[in-house]
Amino acid sequence: MFSAVRSGVRAACRFHSGRRVSSVGLNHRVIAREVQRSVVSRWRGVHTSPAIASPLVTFNLPDVGERMATVVITEWLVKEGDTVSMGDALCEVQSDKSAATVYSPYDGVVKELVVEEEETAHLEKPLVVFEVEDGATGAEEHELKQSPPPPAESAAAETTPPTQLPVSSGKVLATPAVRHLAAEKEVNLADVVPTGKGGRVVKEDILNYINSNTGPTVSGPVTPPPSPPSPPSAEDRVEPITGFKLVMVRTMTESGRIPQFGYKDEVDMNKLVELRSLLKTRLSEGGVAFSYMPVLIKAVSLALVHHPVLNSTVDPDCTTITYRADHNVGVAMDTPLGLIVPNVKRVQEKSVYEIAVELNRLQSLGAAGQLPPVDTADGTFSLSNIGAIGGTYANPMLLPPSVAIGAFGRVKVVPRFDSEGDLERGHVMHVSWAADHRVIDGAEVARFSNRWKNYVENPASMILDMK
Repeated sequence: MFSAVRSGVRAACRFHSGRRVSSVGLNHRVIAREVQRSVVSRWRGVHTSPAIASPLVTFNLPDVGERMATVVITEWLVKEGDTVSMGDALCEVQSDKSAATVYSPYDGVVKELVVEEEETAHLEKPLVVFEVEDGATGAEEHELKQSPPPPAESAAAETTPPTQLPVSSGKVLATPAVRHLAAEKEVNLADVVPTGKGGRVVKEDILNYINSNTGPTVSGPVTPPPSPPSPPSAEDRVEPITGFKLVMVRTMTESGRIPQFGYKDEVDMNKLVELRSLLKTRLSEGGVAFSYMPVLIKAVSLALVHHPVLNSTVDPDCTTITYRADHNVGVAMDTPLGLIVPNVKRVQEKSVYEIAVELNRLQSLGAAGQLPPVDTADGTFSLSNIGAIGGTYANPMLLPPSVAIGAFGRVKVVPRFDSEGDLERGHVMHVSWAADHRVIDGAEVARFSNRWKNYVENPASMILDMK
């Protein structure tokens, strides 16, 4: 205070500096007037305690939700010099999680917008400077809303329910739209129980008051404390990828870099269904489980004789291609250790029965997790019998360095028309092929598929090409 007085005296001296008059020789009324002006000008913008009645009030950015430390001012809805009422919208803000509107807590004039549009405002830092009416700052109420109550008061609030609605100097917080609705419905805002944020009356409060027509209640709605979050029912488990799964990671990653051509078709399985029913019983007597797979594998080998490029391998840089002499046809198996693709060696030299026996051996070892490396090495062509689990079509991925793979869907019973136009029961299966499009064109895949399909739809024709 004394420093302010001294500053006022110095200001008075500067005021008369043109006449080179010292402070001692100044007229005492002039000095008093200049000191008063200087002190008032210095104290107007200072917000210290409610005991000093100042017409200028600094409004800090309130909590807009979730205690966000910063927000961006997206749009000011008022400008400096505007007259606002308590509850009028001041600005729109945007946080990392949501958008919100900041409302005026005072009646008065906007003197300064502290933060520009598109700039960052900080929680509880100056946002707007108001010139309030009649010097009533309402600073006590604003500071109380921005600061949490002391622990003792909080405990008392939790144990003792309120018996009166809070009243703040006769002012009711409401937006202009809500005030208009209240005037239209002839509702006194002071009689309405506020449920909005910060004790603000919202539209629903007006409508609820009109519907109930019971006047004010002695206590506001009590919001139950949020229940503590329930503990998770299970914990996440992290484990390293090893063994066959790690091999699959590397193989599929490499496969994904290769441009692949896909081709799908439908196969009539009627004759193969009849052939299997004849051979299944006989082979089961010798302890061999007989499925469609041995015949499908043999048909692949016979078709590869005419389309050897599909039984080739390429080097990592795809600069050379090797046409493989043996047909080592791999079959994907779902095992406890992961996806394994053992292969039947030299299929071109084996009968359907020998292929069935070898498949039985590989499946038994795979289920037990005892497949030796020799059974999974040196494959030249791969097949996936995904239809045994389910599904109709698939998008098989190549197993480099091989250049072709096929996947069989499940065999379905569907209605079909015979050559006479009569409806009959039919068995169909869908096949999906994929080929390395860098070395195999689509026409080659289609011709290979047609030849294989002819063998499967007419199993007796396979006898003519077997050696």
